[in-house]
Amino acid sequence: MFDKLAGVEKRHTELEQLLSDPEVVKDLDAYQQYAREHSDVTKIITPYRAYKQVLKELEGSVALLRDGDPEIKELAREEVDALNERKAELEAELKKLLVPKDPNDAKNVLMEIRAGTGGDEAALFAADLYRMYSRHAETRGWKIEVMTHHPTGVGGIKEIIAMVQGRGAYSRLKYESGTHRVQRVPDTETQGRIHTSAVTVAVLPEAEDVEIHIDPGEIKVDVYRSTGPGGQSVNTTDSAVRITHLPTGLVVTCQDEKSQLKNKNKAMKVLRARLLDQKEREQNEKRSEERKSQIGTGDRSGRIRTYNFPQGRVTDHRIGLTLYKLETILQGDLDVVIDELTTFYQARALQHDEPVAQRSPAVDHP
Repeated sequence: MFDKLAGVEKRHTELEQLLSDPEVVKDLDAYQQYAREHSDVTKIITPYRAYKQVLKELEGSVALLRDGDPEIKELAREEVDALNERKAELEAELKKLLVPKDPNDAKNVLMEIRAGTGGDEAALFAADLYRMYSRHAETRGWKIEVMTHHPTGVGGIKEIIAMVQGRGAYSRLKYESGTHRVQRVPDTETQGRIHTSAVTVAVLPEAEDVEIHIDPGEIKVDVYRSTGPGGQSVNTTDSAVRITHLPTGLVVTCQDEKSQLKNKNKAMKVLRARLLDQKEREQNEKRSEERKSQIGTGDRSGRIRTYNFPQGRVTDHRIGLTLYKLETILQGDLDVVIDELTTFYQARALQHDEPVAQRSPAVDHP
């Protein structure tokens, strides 16, 4: 740990020099990058310097334990006890701070919600989940923008892809990837039987151009006339866009905007995020079996949560958390669930000295 801290302190000094370099100041992008890194490193350096000061004071107090004056020895003993307690607190804090952070944590999120098994009931619950995440985003001051939307005729959603923009969006939402199961009595059920349906959620970090470069020669762009549910014409121009990434076969469509250019830009954002996700999945597969057991590389189609309406219960199966707060959670009050998940996986990362869920448990949609 102390070798790591010495390296962090050295980097802190380097960053301070870079931020005062006139050439760096002229380059806005570089300056902002170094400033963000300096801010992150300072969060470690501040308790580290406090820790070194405690060690220095502790050394002096231990020396006083050998003093011949009983009163001084007693005062020194009290001081040593207090300093040892403070030392232990700072060590725990530093261990937590030194856990490698997920480099995607500060990014915006591309959230894909799709109805799975269960027909119309699954589509209705997909709409419920989208409202839940939208309300959660509102409470945190995030902006949510629909990229593509395929509603059903009964008020449900077959598929919706939305961009969630806000500081720390990925760090909070990355644990939401997986299969969400709902148990409730559908409105169309005449005998009161409980049906089980499933919705899949994938949370992808937004990919920047510098992370994923897409060669224009490697994509095929098709335009067509957008349509609504049941084939109803939405507009009379070829504004809908379908982009096919030829090397991987990935296909993205977008038709929500009336502008062909806006639809293309949105589709390219979705394609970049999916390519980044695919790239990181391939990297994850090369990790050890122990690493694969972590949330970041778990079963991508695994059930993560059940929403039981008759009992008003929400259960997160990954950590064995059960809450009888179904209505408030569906209203967007997700903090209680996310906080528990974050604490659990941070503790696991501390044990294994690994990044905290460096990849989300994204899913392959049925």
